[in-house]
Amino acid sequence: MAVVKRERDGKVGILTLSDPASLNAMTPELLGDLARAVGEMSLDPDIRALVLTGEGRGFCSGQNLKAFQSLGDNIYIGVMRHYWPTMQALRECRVPVVVAVNGVAAGGGFSLAMSGDIILAARSASFIQVFSRIGLVPDLGSTWLLPRLIGRQRALDLMLLNEPLPAERAKEWGLVRDVVDDAKLLDEAKALAGRLADGPTRALVATRQLLEESEHASYADQFRREIELQQVIRESADAKEGRQAFVEKRKAQFTGR
Repeated sequence: MAVVKRERDGKVGILTLSDPASLNAMTPELLGDLARAVGEMSLDPDIRALVLTGEGRGFCSGQNLKAFQSLGDNIYIGVMRHYWPTMQALRECRVPVVVAVNGVAAGGGFSLAMSGDIILAARSASFIQVFSRIGLVPDLGSTWLLPRLIGRQRALDLMLLNEPLPAERAKEWGLVRDVVDDAKLLDEAKALAGRLADGPTRALVATRQLLEESEHASYADQFRREIELQQVIRESADAKEGRQAFVEKRKAQFTGR
């Protein structure tokens, strides 16, 4: 049964976690369907950006503890089989991903929100790590993603004390791009995704790739890597259109090719 709604608005694909009774808590079924949905949207050449959001009062409340046993006795195997493909699909998506966080993003739901490229938050949104409250360590990529977004000290504070991070402070700390009225969240997310969809999406996604690679590279190695990827991207149709539009003093018309 599908637990992720699929819609499209022009060049923007909209994926909505749809189990509001549990605040869209994570189960193998929900994350498996999300991975499939991202894959389906990625196969559509007319989709140039994605929006990920949640239905109801929350974005994602984290792991559904009632479904925890469905991961099996070996948690490592269960999580890598059922959860990693979803996170990987979002992190490596061929188009930019805007995450629209409505209400709470807790535990693994916090990790899921960080798996996109840009986060918008409703005023009612809050982020909480939760893990140490139940005697666990952060997972689903949190210890990699969060310190890179807000810094080590702030990340450690959130992880050790489990205090909710309100939307406005999340913006101050650089976790989210903007905070908007709840009723306007989806419209603002679609508008932002539309801006990205009108851009040179191959170059945008390659930029994401370079930033991730830079975390483990020296300055000299990254300098060379930028030029290597630039050599590939500059032959794309969008790069040629961008150069031509610049010469002709007009707005470029990018196609994602």
